[in-house]
Amino acid sequence: MENLRKKGITLLKVAISAALLYFIFTKIPFSEVLTIVRGSKPLYVAGALLLFILSKIIAAYRLNLYFHEIGVLLTQKSNLKLYLLGMFYNLFLPGGIGGDAYKGYYVKQHFEVPTKKVVSVLLLDRLSGLLLLFVFACILGLTLEVPGLRPFNWLIALCIPLSILIFWGLQKRFFTYVLAVFWRSNALSSLVQLAQLGCVLMILQALNIQVSTIEYLFIFLISSIVSVLPLTIGGIGSRELVFLYGALWLGLEEDRSVGISMLFFLITAIVSLLGIWYHFKKPELNTKK
Repeated sequence: MENLRKKGITLLKVAISAALLYFIFTKIPFSEVLTIVRGSKPLYVAGALLLFILSKIIAAYRLNLYFHEIGVLLTQKSNLKLYLLGMFYNLFLPGGIGGDAYKGYYVKQHFEVPTKKVVSVLLLDRLSGLLLLFVFACILGLTLEVPGLRPFNWLIALCIPLSILIFWGLQKRFFTYVLAVFWRSNALSSLVQLAQLGCVLMILQALNIQVSTIEYLFIFLISSIVSVLPLTIGGIGSRELVFLYGALWLGLEEDRSVGISMLFFLITAIVSLLGIWYHFKKPELNTKK
């Protein structure tokens, strides 16, 4: 029965992704977007790839901070292998066991640590990333020349410290055992997002987009928040939809906007595919002496 439920959820996600992509490419011819992506400059694409890899190395280090606080003293190398395996499962095997769930399961197999704590640190790791996505989106939102947003600039600005305060309060109330790494983990989250914004800047250069940089970066941050929602396969479709409507809202070129999303997904897929090695040869979880 449980397997049937998982298969049903997977089919639903595939259907939603397919429906969203179909809808997007009824608005923009796929051939136009493909031509834009094919014309990308290889040197800048390589730069985007390196910055994306850097962002994931930092993100893995952030997760290991949390692991260490609950007594799972993984070496950075072991944790990075596990993180890469989780990326592979998240994108390529969404119907079986998700990447975060598998990391938790694998850690539980090797360490005597309460399940609740393992689940908590995986959740907090995700929330830390979302928090900084939101904060950076608010910062860029304040710089946008959009008449409809200007009356709400005070609210957008207020949301920045308020969101940090709420997240800190939640950890202090429910997760005191990891409160010691609150500021370090969020500092690392800021570096993750800066590296990914750098990745998108490289993609803009690769696609020869020289204007509306802030607008495209803002759309990327919003799309990253939306793609975390477990409605599609690896965010496929939902991210592109945000880029499409973001471009329409901000008066940008829709085909180039969706091209940015597609190129970012291809980079994500290439890096995630490297985790297939650890699917067949499970990583050893070595610990610090």
